[in-house]
Amino acid sequence: MRSKPICLRARAARGFTLIELAITVVIAAILAAIAYPAYLNQVRKGRRSDAIQAAAAVTQAQERWRSNNATYGRMNSTNNDLQISLTSTGGYYALVVTGNTSTGYTLTLTPQGTQATDTTCNPMTVTVTNGVAVNTPSACWGQ
Repeated sequence: MRSKPICLRARAARGFTLIELAITVVIAAILAAIAYPAYLNQVRKGRRSDAIQAAAAVTQAQERWRSNNATYGRMNSTNNDLQISLTSTGGYYALVVTGNTSTGYTLTLTPQGTQATDTTCNPMTVTVTNGVAVNTPSACWGQ
């Protein structure tokens, strides 16, 4: 049996050329440049559930407070009638209640830390008037 010439054996074991490797790296970089912003957007959207959970807790606490008092409770850095943390459970949102009266209040949820880059939902608010809650921006609450 005749063996293969030396030049053919050497060529078969060579591997990838520098051009092939460079093209692969460029394609991977393009895919990453497209995928990474979409990934970050999904992470921000997922963290909005932290705001929704915090808003539900504040709303429940406000109704408990209002059942025993003439007005809805205050919740800010100087007065916290509700005795609830001014930060959401995950720490992604700061909570403040303003405009508290006997018929309503406004809860503002402001993104903090890495979530502050969520410009679509900065801030998120719940405005309660005569027992009716309005969430804005509405697209941010549709989890």
